[in-house]
Amino acid sequence: MEIWINPACSKCRSAISLLDAEGAGYTVRRYLEDVPSEDEIRAVLARLGLEPWDITRTQEAEAKELGLADWPREESTRSRWIAALAGHPRLIQRPLITADDGSAIVGRTEEAVREAISRSARGTS
Repeated sequence: MEIWINPACSKCRSAISLLDAEGAGYTVRRYLEDVPSEDEIRAVLARLGLEPWDITRTQEAEAKELGLADWPREESTRSRWIAALAGHPRLIQRPLITADDGSAIVGRTEEAVREAISRSARGTS
């Protein structure tokens, strides 16, 4: 299991605390420093079953500067959204947890983090 975090984010710190409390095995990716490529973002989106606009933090200052609120949310603009996330990783929703069963979850709640732990346990058994 891998978790993409911003250490300054309280939801990320909470997710890490829960993973630790549950004894879950995981690796940390500080995605603001180790920025995911467009291909990595596409892969995570496929695992999440979501579109790039679904994991975009549209209230961030960078999103407002880019005018993301006005970008169409359709297949023809998908690559543009992915490029924006790769170019401005602060816009990626966090924490993202990739489970060992091949899925991924946006771990903003305790329930979501527990689901990632459960999926990882199923994926390694």
